[in-house]
Amino acid sequence: MSEISWAVRMAQSIMERTPRLYEDKGYNEKWSYDYGVILKGFEHLWRTTGDQQYFNYIKSNMDHFIQEDGSIRGYRQDEHNIDHLNNGKLLYVLYKETGDDKYKHAASTLRNQLLTHPRTSEGAFWHKEIYPYQIWLDGLYMGSPFYLEYLLTFESEGDLSDVTKQFILCEKHTRDERTGLLFHAWDEKRVQPWCDPDTGLSPNFWGRSLGWFLMAIADVLEILPRDHADYNELERIFKDTLTAVADFQDDASGVWYQVLNESDRKGNYLEASASSMFTYAMAKGIRLEILGSEWNNPLHRALKGLITEFILETKEGWLNLNKTCQVAGLGGADRRDGTYAYYISEPIITNDQKGLGAFLLACAEYEELAQTGESSMSVTRGAQQ
Repeated sequence: MSEISWAVRMAQSIMERTPRLYEDKGYNEKWSYDYGVILKGFEHLWRTTGDQQYFNYIKSNMDHFIQEDGSIRGYRQDEHNIDHLNNGKLLYVLYKETGDDKYKHAASTLRNQLLTHPRTSEGAFWHKEIYPYQIWLDGLYMGSPFYLEYLLTFESEGDLSDVTKQFILCEKHTRDERTGLLFHAWDEKRVQPWCDPDTGLSPNFWGRSLGWFLMAIADVLEILPRDHADYNELERIFKDTLTAVADFQDDASGVWYQVLNESDRKGNYLEASASSMFTYAMAKGIRLEILGSEWNNPLHRALKGLITEFILETKEGWLNLNKTCQVAGLGGADRRDGTYAYYISEPIITNDQKGLGAFLLACAEYEELAQTGESSMSVTRGAQQ
């Protein structure tokens, strides 16, 4: 591991600051996908350190929602919201470690959503029922890793290709030929106010949406059988998309901008969650031996940039993560139009759960890689430590 474990320090900060994630400001105990991002970081840290406090933190936060009969507090299947599947990723480890059937029942409840979840004409899941015929990059992270692990765990005859085609269709419809980047979303019907009436595409490359996509495909490649017919295609999509993203890594800071390809435009800013997600994807790609040693330098620069650009320490010793876009979407009641002005207008906040989770995941993945000898850089900040 690196000389100072940033993952351990961030996890400790989260546990002390928010022992109950669902009571954090603005969450009001709702079944929010944000928890799943943080708790996957805790799962990673628990697996690599063996420290039981990390597992206990996962269990205590999930048990607020998972009732004894396996029902999920605050969840409605008929909303067909792909975001609501994300927390389900923690149910597998909870079931395996405790043997408690309530976790299996809860996972089945979420999996059953996909049996009726609406799809595009080619079979891609809509992002939400209230966003008809739309593929958003975000949704790949929320649904696909959960879906694949469910099939591998509980449905031996399940169609893994129903998972892999989600990525294939998403890239097919959102990829920009010139840059290789993926646009935030695509409307099959080409009727949304935010989309190009000819292509159906939203107009910009939002950093975190690409981050969600890359984390999703990395997580799927980790557990997808290598002999699956689509494995090589998913590997290609992962490499091509990450290569395109790496072309926009900021030379000075090592991290990325909110709108990836507009670094020189007024109002754009270096953004923590997307930068953390890209760092995670690079580190995981190297660890899985999908990426070669030529990725070591971009990875080192990115991790160092995360610490230097976004982390501040409080007098209590807690880590603060600055410069995270609070939320960004398209359409809906707020009429979000996907323009450059829109993406830079959303609030920029400190210690957003999505950002904290992505940072924790990036550090945990990087430190696991370092522990195996693939990485030799110890990232410190001198006097601040």
